[in-house]
Amino acid sequence: MSLARLLREQQQRLDGILDLLRQERTLLSSAEIDSERLADLAKGKQELLAKLEASETLRQGVQRRLGYADGASGARQAAADAGCEAEWAHTLELTREAQRLNTLNGELVGLRMEQNTRLLDFIHQAAEKTVYRASGQVAAQPGRINASV
Repeated sequence: MSLARLLREQQQRLDGILDLLRQERTLLSSAEIDSERLADLAKGKQELLAKLEASETLRQGVQRRLGYADGASGARQAAADAGCEAEWAHTLELTREAQRLNTLNGELVGLRMEQNTRLLDFIHQAAEKTVYRASGQVAAQPGRINASV
């Protein structure tokens, strides 16, 4: 398989990952999150990432077998020699965009978790201030006015 073809395959997979990341961002930004859809997106991302990792391993192996140095400089030189510098640059661009979106989505998840934690803390505090009798009526709490008197 030629390097250009391999890079195009990686670009297709990266495009798929970017699409899923954008869908994920939309879900995370909505008022109510569809957890099943979010789980489906996560599964799709994992599948594409596994395929992308396999093709990247193949690309790195070909790069080494052809005598190019490991890492970005060897990859850049291999792409230049194969006449596919534009494909290599585009692949790097897509990778950076996927990293940016993934980071943003991670921040959105963090914000959601903080929001949920604050809400749970509020509920726990409210529950601690209210004690119910066996009859289901609210018992008087020190420092609170008993409305049933």
